[in-house]
Amino acid sequence: MLRTALRNVLAHKARLLMTTLAVLLGVAFVSGTLVFTSTISEAFQRSAERSLTHVDLAIQPDADSEAAEDDPRGAANLDQGLLDQVAALPGVAAATGEVTGFAALADKEGDLVGDGWSTTGANYYAGPDGAGTDARYPMAEGRAPAGPGEIAIDAHTAERTGYQVGDTARVSVNGPVREETITGVFTTEDGTVAAGGSLVLYDTATAQELFALPGEFTRITLEAADGTSQAGLFDEVEPLLPADAEAMTGQELADEQAADIEATTSGMRTGLLAFAGISLFVGIFIIANTFTMLVAQRTRELALMRAVGASRRQVTRSVLIEALAVGVVAGLSGFAAGVGIAAGFRSLMNSFDLTIPEGPLVVSGSAVLASLVVAVVVTMLAAYLPARRAAKIPPVAAMNSVHAAPTVRGLLVRNTIGALLAGAGAALVLAGIDRDDSGATMGGGAALLVIGVFVLTPLLSRPVIALASPLLRLFGVSGKLARLNAVRNPRRTAATASALMIGLTLITGLTVIAGTVSNAIEKMAAQTLSSDYVVSMANFAPLSPEVAETLAEQPGVTGVSGLRASPARVAGGDDTEMLTGVNGAAIGNLVSPEFTEGSFEGLAGENAVVDTATAESLGLGMGDSFDVTYEDGQPGRLTITGLYEDSEMMRGIILDNATLDPHLDRIEDFQVMVSTADGATDEVKQSLEAALGDNPAILVQDEEDVAEDIAYVFTLMLNMLYGLLAMAVVVAVLGVINTLAMSVFERRQEIGMLRAIGLDRRSTKRMVRIESIVIALFGGVLGVGLGVFFGWAVGEMMRGSLATYEFLLPWDRLAVFLLLAALVGVLAALWPARRAAKLNMLEAIKAD
Repeated sequence: MLRTALRNVLAHKARLLMTTLAVLLGVAFVSGTLVFTSTISEAFQRSAERSLTHVDLAIQPDADSEAAEDDPRGAANLDQGLLDQVAALPGVAAATGEVTGFAALADKEGDLVGDGWSTTGANYYAGPDGAGTDARYPMAEGRAPAGPGEIAIDAHTAERTGYQVGDTARVSVNGPVREETITGVFTTEDGTVAAGGSLVLYDTATAQELFALPGEFTRITLEAADGTSQAGLFDEVEPLLPADAEAMTGQELADEQAADIEATTSGMRTGLLAFAGISLFVGIFIIANTFTMLVAQRTRELALMRAVGASRRQVTRSVLIEALAVGVVAGLSGFAAGVGIAAGFRSLMNSFDLTIPEGPLVVSGSAVLASLVVAVVVTMLAAYLPARRAAKIPPVAAMNSVHAAPTVRGLLVRNTIGALLAGAGAALVLAGIDRDDSGATMGGGAALLVIGVFVLTPLLSRPVIALASPLLRLFGVSGKLARLNAVRNPRRTAATASALMIGLTLITGLTVIAGTVSNAIEKMAAQTLSSDYVVSMANFAPLSPEVAETLAEQPGVTGVSGLRASPARVAGGDDTEMLTGVNGAAIGNLVSPEFTEGSFEGLAGENAVVDTATAESLGLGMGDSFDVTYEDGQPGRLTITGLYEDSEMMRGIILDNATLDPHLDRIEDFQVMVSTADGATDEVKQSLEAALGDNPAILVQDEEDVAEDIAYVFTLMLNMLYGLLAMAVVVAVLGVINTLAMSVFERRQEIGMLRAIGLDRRSTKRMVRIESIVIALFGGVLGVGLGVFFGWAVGEMMRGSLATYEFLLPWDRLAVFLLLAALVGVLAALWPARRAAKLNMLEAIKAD
C-alpha cells in the first residue's frame, strides 16, 4: 500500500501541483513571518544591549508610585541634587544625567529627517564642570556642543543628509525653527538611530531648557566602580531615592527592553500569522477538492484493491500517505520560500528608511519544525474526509459506477447542520452589537456564520447560479453547458467558490467598516471645527506658545487659540481629570460643539464649560461651582457656564488660558486653531507656513487636509490588509484552476463527444471560461454579502461612541470586488480552457 500510494503521487504530479502551491504559499507566509520577526527582535535586542554597555544602574521617575498618584502632575523629573548625591557614592565610577525629547531635524532640502517618534533630541553630558566626555556618544568628527546654537548629529544622519561639521541645520523642538551650527558627528548604539531615526545632541543646559526644566533630568545612569556589583550599587542608591523615583539595574533594564521588543514583535507576528492562517484555511478547500477528485478518478482502482484484500483502513491510509508526501514537499519548499520572503521584507523596510539594525537572518529550528508541521497537518486534515469517503464505497458498487452521487440523507443532514450553524452565527453577531464582550461574541458568531454558509453552499449554488441563466443564454450552447457544469457537482462548486468567498468576506467587511468610520469622523470634524486651520506638530508633540503668538500677528488672521492640557483633581475626587485651556475670547468662533445649555460667552476668569458626560459623572449642572486642584497643587474654584455634548473631537472641562497658565510648569499648546478673513485658501495657507519658517515639523491643515489625513490612515490600513489578504485570493485562484483542470480531465470523454457533434474549439474554451466565471462570481456574491453584513454589525456596535455614525455602502468598491471575482474566473480558466480545446476528439471519446 505504501508503494501504491507513492506511485500515485508520482503519477499525478501535474494534478497535485496546484495543491502543493496552495500549501506552499501559506507555509511560506508562516515561515517568513517567524524568520522575519525573530530577525528584527534579535537585532533590536542586540542593539539595546549594546546601548546599555555603560549602564549598571538607572534612576528614573516612577509613574506608578503612591507619591506620583497623589500628585496631579505625576512623577517629577530628577534634579541636580540627586545626581550629585549618587555621583559621590563609593560604588559609583561615573554618573550621567540624561535629558531626552522631540527634535525634528530638516535636511538640506528642508524635508524632515526620520519620522515622528524617531526624530529625537538629547543632551551631551560632559560632567558637572563640562570638562569630561560622554561615553554614550563618542565623537567621530568635531567636538561636542558647548552652548546655545550648537548641536551634534549622529553619523548615520550625517551620511544620509550630507551634513558636515560647520554646516548650519534647521531644527524644530516645539514649533519655531532654530538655526543650529553642527559642531560634531558622533557614533551611537542607540536603537532608535539603528532603526533609521535621527538623534540631535545639545549641551546639557540647552537640552534641559528645551526638553525639561533647568536643573532637571529625565534619567540618571550609573556605572559601578570596580568590585561593585549591580545589586550592591542598587543597595547604596536606594536610600537616596525620592518617593516618586525608582532604580533599575542594567540587567533589569536589558530584560525590560527585551520584553518590550518581544511584545512589539509578538503583536506583529500574531497579525501576520493570522493572515497566513487565512491562506492556509482557504488552501484546505483546494486540498479537499483535489483529493476528492483524485479519489473519484481512482474509484475502480481502489475498489479492485478492496476486492483483492485491502481493508478500509489501508485504503484510507494510502490516500493519507499521498497527502503526507505532498505536505512534506510543500512544507520544505514553503520554508525555503519563507526565508526569501523574510529577506525581502527586511530589504523593503530598509528601502522605506525603516532601517533594522545590522545582523544575520535568524532561522530557528522552531521555524523549520513549524513549517513542516503546519504543511503536513493542514494537508492530511483536508485529505482525511475524501480518504474516509473512498474507503466506505463497497467494492462492487465502485466497480459499476465511477461517480457515486451523494445520498439524499447525506445532503439533508449537511443542509440541516449548515442552517443551524448559520442561524446561530447570525444570532451571535446580532447579539454582540449590544453586549459588553461584543468583540468575542461577534467574532465567534462571524466564524460560525462563515462555516454555516460554507456548509450550505452546495444548497445555495443552484438558485444563485440559476439567477444568472438569462445572461448565460446570450452565449448560446456554451453558456448553457457552462451553467449545467457549474451545478453538476454542487459540493465541488461550493468548495471552490468558498475559497474565494472567505477572502472577499474579509476584504468587503474591512472596506465597509473603514469607509463608514472615516465618514463619521469627517462629519464630526466638520460639525465641531469652525476654524479655517488647525496647526500642530507632525508627531503631535507640544507647540511653543510662540507659534500662536506669531500666527495672531499675521495679516488677515481674525482669531487664534492655543489649546493646552493640564491634569487636575476635580470636585474632591481622587482621579485626575484633564483641563483644556483655550483663548476664551476667540474659541467661540473656532469650534462649534453642540451646547445643551449656555455657550462659550463669558468664558473667562473662574468660568468653565463642561461636557455633559463629565458633568453627570461629577454630579454637576449648569451654574454649579466645584473645587479644583491644579497641577502645581494650588486650589481653585470654577463655575459651569455652559454644557456641551462630548465627541471624539472635544470633551472635558474647558477654561480660559489666562486662568490656567499661572499653574503650568511649562506653557505649551497641543494644537492651535486659526480663523482668517479670507477663509481656507492655498495662498493663506502658504503665508501661514511661511510665517512659521516653512517648518517641516509643523502641520498647517484646513478641514480638507484633516479629512485627507483621516482618509489616509484608513487607506493605508486597508492597503496593508488588502496586500496581506491578496495571498488568500491567490490561493483561491489556484483552487479554481485546479478544480477546472481536473474537471476537464474528468469530462474529457464528454468534451470529445461535444467536439465530435460540432462544438468548435472557440466554443469549448468559452464554455470552460464561463463556468469558471460563474463559480468565481458565486463565491464573490457570497463574500460581498457576508462582508456587508459584518461591516454593518461592527458599525452598529460602534454607533454609541460615534454620534455622527451613518451606515454607508461603498457601491463603487463593491462593484470592483465583483469585477475582480469575474477577473479571477477569467484568469483561472486560461490554462484549463486551452487544455479542453486541445483535446484530441477520438482519444477523448475512447477514454475510460
